Amino acid sequence: MVTAIAGAGTPESDWQSWQGLHRFPPLDLAGCDRVVLLAPHPDDEILGAGGLLRLLSARGATVEVVAITDGEASHPDSGSLTPERLAVLRRKESLAALGVLGLGAATVHRLGVGDGAVTGEERTVAAAIDALLAGASAGTWCVSTWDGDGHPDHEAVGRVARAVSHRYGVRLLMYPIWTWHWAVPGDPRVPWSRARSIALDDDTHAAKLAAVDCFASQIRPLSPEPEDAPVLTAGMLERLRRRTEVVLT
Repeated sequence: MVTAIAGAGTPESDWQSWQGLHRFPPLDLAGCDRVVLLAPHPDDEILGAGGLLRLLSARGATVEVVAITDGEASHPDSGSLTPERLAVLRRKESLAALGVLGLGAATVHRLGVGDGAVTGEERTVAAAIDALLAGASAGTWCVSTWDGDGHPDHEAVGRVARAVSHRYGVRLLMYPIWTWHWAVPGDPRVPWSRARSIALDDDTHAAKLAAVDCFASQIRPLSPEPEDAPVLTAGMLERLRRRTEVVLT
């Protein structure tokens, strides 16, 4: 369900005034001893589920992040950074963000799939995830972008996560990113009945905000030129910095 992502998107004030957002049942964090998170691009893991990762780690779960791409296509027309340099920068930002969250010991698996090309590389991604989840314990959770999120890379990763998790009986949680932009409260395209909430305590929320701030290449301009403008606008960040994260079960 690839959806056109354009304009300012749905304001966070609309989401906050929607009662549905505040009535999602809480996610039960018990029973997870290993979490494998799939991030299509560096920053997705923090924006979508950084708080969840921190909370699970605090409960004793080991954390693994699978970086599908290096995010080198975020500024395709930039005259300031080549895709190669941008990839290096974004990898560093992601590691710094994990450190700020207290997850510096997390294992990071880098697949090096081309940014924007995940749909054509689903078999490659599936093979890598298969190797990680084969024989997984009952306490292993897979956390992935939602396969209806509206971005081709996010949806491709979600499809792979769904197939491999089902094959091995691994619990799957899917986090929306762009859904908060194109959807509206009560949107029938979103399976709200599967939504579960994760409330972030003060320390976790503060750590997430600091982690998000590590992604300077995405939240601040690379240069004054229009092609180097931030990818994540203030409105987008407001939606993704809220005190509650949401996953679809």
